[in-house]
Amino acid sequence: MAVIAALLLVYALALAPVTTSGGGKGATSDPPARAESGAVVPAGADGPPFQPAAELFPPAGKAFFGVMTDKGPYDFAAVDGFAAAARREPQVMLFGVDWESGRFDRVLFDRIKDRGMLPMLGWEPWNHHVDLAARKQKKLTARQIDRLRSTQPGYRLSRIVDGDFDSYLRSWAEGVKSLGYPVAIRFAHEMNGDWYPWCERANGNRPGEYVKAWRHVHDLFERAGATNVIWVWSPNARWSKTTGNLAELYPGDDYVDWVGATGYYGTGKWSAYSTFDAIFGPTIAEIRTFSRRPLVVTETGASDGRGHKAQWIRETFRALPKHRDVIGLIWFEVDKELDWRIAASPAAGAAFAESVAGPRYDVRWSPDLIPRTDLEE
Repeated sequence: MAVIAALLLVYALALAPVTTSGGGKGATSDPPARAESGAVVPAGADGPPFQPAAELFPPAGKAFFGVMTDKGPYDFAAVDGFAAAARREPQVMLFGVDWESGRFDRVLFDRIKDRGMLPMLGWEPWNHHVDLAARKQKKLTARQIDRLRSTQPGYRLSRIVDGDFDSYLRSWAEGVKSLGYPVAIRFAHEMNGDWYPWCERANGNRPGEYVKAWRHVHDLFERAGATNVIWVWSPNARWSKTTGNLAELYPGDDYVDWVGATGYYGTGKWSAYSTFDAIFGPTIAEIRTFSRRPLVVTETGASDGRGHKAQWIRETFRALPKHRDVIGLIWFEVDKELDWRIAASPAAGAAFAESVAGPRYDVRWSPDLIPRTDLEE
């Protein structure tokens, strides 16, 4: 019996687990240690902790959809109506703030974040009340309204470049930094038009000043340590051959994380039925001659004036997968001039819901995700 017991002891020692901490045979089998950073240290491994691959937003092969409403994060009723019609929660919310009245308010961003959406700020260097006053003058034409709203000498690009707004910018940079999660900023959008005071063709601005203003704002945020910003450059979709050279208005890939475009079916040149590719195709092709950043359709919508809203939605979402560089689309869920809302039309709502029901749009956003800033190969 003594011999048998000795043999069993030798057998047990031979099969004892190897230590996870380098202690040799006979040590107990502990679970993997966890580094202070939260990375798992593999059992028996030497060197730095194992770092799991960062999860991107959106993941490869997927795309997000988002929403913009007239009330923004002050009132989510329109977002709720949009989500109910879409039968899926949006992952991004765009809202606008002008420089005249817009002081940094953390609550606005946290409200969006707490709903599981990436906040995208449409940051507009102007006094929005001038626009509202111009629109109330019923006898003015659309072009006269554009001229009034875009003429704001206090917000010329040269003033941004010269640092006249630096104190205001720093207050925002510190505020955004304090959030501690990613925030997208669509700064001074539709710059290739002439209806905003930051457009180079309006307000006494000069060629080259838009890029200088963009870089000035970007660099100030960088110096403040606000590196959690996704910088979104978003022109208007090209509507004629004379709407400017977009390359001359582009700050460069070192200053931009996502490129974008704004375009609608049902107004202006696109009043007659026009496909997504007809509206956005030339602009996307032009952007691809100078930028390799992922693209977001930062504003779009469809009118039902000719009864084709549902058709346009379905055809647009069928066309999007062909554009592998398009990682997201934001719907303008507002009744303004025309009713762009999907919630206002059962047919449009059903078309949208069917279009985003597939796995391509089965996407989540959370503060720990890393924004995708490179195109898929």
